[in-house]
Amino acid sequence: MRKKVLALLVMTMTVTACGTVRDSRLNPFNWFGRSTSVPVQAADGEVNPLIPRRNPILQSKAPAAYRGTLVQNVTELHIRRVPGGAVIEVTGVMRSAGSFDVRLTPEASESADTLVYAFRALQPRSSVGVGTAYSRTVSAAIRLTEQELAGIRTIQVKARENVRSSRR
Repeated sequence: MRKKVLALLVMTMTVTACGTVRDSRLNPFNWFGRSTSVPVQAADGEVNPLIPRRNPILQSKAPAAYRGTLVQNVTELHIRRVPGGAVIEVTGVMRSAGSFDVRLTPEASESADTLVYAFRALQPRSSVGVGTAYSRTVSAAIRLTEQELAGIRTIQVKARENVRSSRR
């Protein structure tokens, strides 16, 4: 019993002594010192050090044009209010399975109070097959600000076979 009490007393004294070791070189957390802040020297204009610099040789001159084809059929169109604007959520069915990079691309409208989007997706190069309607279903969403929605009364989404619209 005496040995246990003595061992407990020694451990307690050792732990309480850590307060003085906190700032000494014996503490491994102090081996590299405190961190300091140094301003970054910008070479040309404002540079964000978290964004890597791109190699101009590997980079193309202009972004490639989006080559998506129209979705076969728009099945759902939901416009959800969010703080600062709205989110347009669209679901549709493609002709075959395997579509990817689904987008809502803006198009010109006939009236000023109508927003028109084309519902497009990229198709795989090799044929994947028809598949079930569930496997051919694609979805896309886009967020619009209140400034973009100012004066807009109708939102239309075009597909190959139909057009869905929603009015305020």
